[in-house]
Amino acid sequence: MHRLSSYLSVALLALLLSSCGQAVTPQQSKNIALNYAKDSIPADLRKYSQATFAAGCFWHEETLFESIKGVVHGISGYAGGTTQNPTYESIETGTTGHAETVNIYYDSSKISYYKLLQVYFESQEDPTQVNGQGPDNGTQYRSIIFYRNAQEMAMAKQYIDRLNKSGKYSKPIAAEVVPYTTFWRAEDYHQHYIDHNTENPYVQNVSIRDIARFQATHPEMIKPGHSFAAAK
Repeated sequence: MHRLSSYLSVALLALLLSSCGQAVTPQQSKNIALNYAKDSIPADLRKYSQATFAAGCFWHEETLFESIKGVVHGISGYAGGTTQNPTYESIETGTTGHAETVNIYYDSSKISYYKLLQVYFESQEDPTQVNGQGPDNGTQYRSIIFYRNAQEMAMAKQYIDRLNKSGKYSKPIAAEVVPYTTFWRAEDYHQHYIDHNTENPYVQNVSIRDIARFQATHPEMIKPGHSFAAAK
């Protein structure tokens, strides 16, 4: 589902969410997003560990991970397909094999890969949803863990196995676990999109709602001034 064509359904969803106390106001969202915009990006990212995940819209995946203590930077992009130099327009057709993806740089002395997996799964609206998350549907929104070594692969598969055996879900976890190959950086206007576009109906009523849901559950993991849940 293209985001621009989903605003009507998003607006209806907003009415429901506001009655449940699950939506922050536009001004509150804007104030919090300013803190993200002020975050400095390390000059040399090569000294940090990397993790690469896909789980629906990369706008809120990027922002969510950048709110986590120990994560120093996130980049929105495309991975999982075979097409060279994919663009947003091309991957939105669902024919390139790529998914909207975030590449995370993190300080492994402050947060572990296992903790990042926790953020990844617990922040999803429905980790059993195949080819999509929430209102975003299609292979370009499927859930994927791109592992870089055997240890990451083992941890991801063990985490999924534990979730499947927990009895919490009636369907199996949908995330694919595949080796990391190539990450294509998305267009500039997608980078830190939420920081500068909190007035976007999709951002306000879907992205921020999903981010806040996780932040409210794990306040100890969130950087000061970066919690949308704190504005409620």
